[in-house]
Amino acid sequence: MDKDILNAIEEKYKSAGQDPNTYLKGLLHNKYLNYWDYIEVDTLLSLQKPRTNFSDEPIFIMYHQVTELLLKLITHEVKQIVDNPSIEISVFANKIERVNRYAGILTQSFSVMREGMDYDQYNQFRLSLAPASGFQSAQFRFLELYFTDVHLLVNSRVKNQVNAESEMNYLFDNLYWKDAGLDHKTGKKSLLLQHFEDKYIDSLKATANIYKGKNVYQRYLKLNQNDDEVKKLKIALRDFDNTYNVVWTLAHLKTAEYYLNSKGENKAATGGSEWQKYLHPSYQRRIFFPELWTKEEIENWGK
Repeated sequence: MDKDILNAIEEKYKSAGQDPNTYLKGLLHNKYLNYWDYIEVDTLLSLQKPRTNFSDEPIFIMYHQVTELLLKLITHEVKQIVDNPSIEISVFANKIERVNRYAGILTQSFSVMREGMDYDQYNQFRLSLAPASGFQSAQFRFLELYFTDVHLLVNSRVKNQVNAESEMNYLFDNLYWKDAGLDHKTGKKSLLLQHFEDKYIDSLKATANIYKGKNVYQRYLKLNQNDDEVKKLKIALRDFDNTYNVVWTLAHLKTAEYYLNSKGENKAATGGSEWQKYLHPSYQRRIFFPELWTKEEIENWGK
């Protein structure tokens, strides 16, 4: 055995106040690692629990589970940016390029939903899912707070009346996504929104406060804009803003239109939201990095 490796092992454990022999003896008892144990394949493949007997419902479940894993990949990369105040610009850009690859998969994967399920089956089994909705994807909401300022995530009615210094509770009361679950005439929240807020709203507010001033957008604004590396980063950030907030959203909208309105029926979403207004990017104009876009580009967002 390589003596340098043994010496390095010994130094590692001694520096931590541990006896290296204990760990080496423990190694003798370790089982060999197999792929299925490391990836937890059996557990992963057991996580699909359909509520009906329709054969295409497992497709719907697995698609959304894959989506959540892709969102977790994006979270994994972006957290390394926002939690590292001394990150190098080249590393910053590399992380955003990785994020762009994951976002690209999200947009391309919607064909699984649009073309991979039977129309009639979907419109039957989805009724058993109410009031659950993809609206309730918490990772999606947390990612917004890692990427940009809360005042850029409010609904179109108050967007021109708020800024970064606006009171946090007011901003949260007017987040764009609440339009999918709030009757503005009565002030009554849908069950979908009630359940989501009961579970996540406190964590979302805490996250917003933690990353205020150090989200991806703010980190970018603090960089030297004349740096060539920053110019490359700008391109990557624009790509992400467009892919995540326009291309992916339109792919979602077109899929929803196919299943909910292709026959002019204008079916309700399982969560009861006004899905056409909620999903279309030009309606709320969710833009993470407004400084990177011209006035004309913002006005034509999603068109």
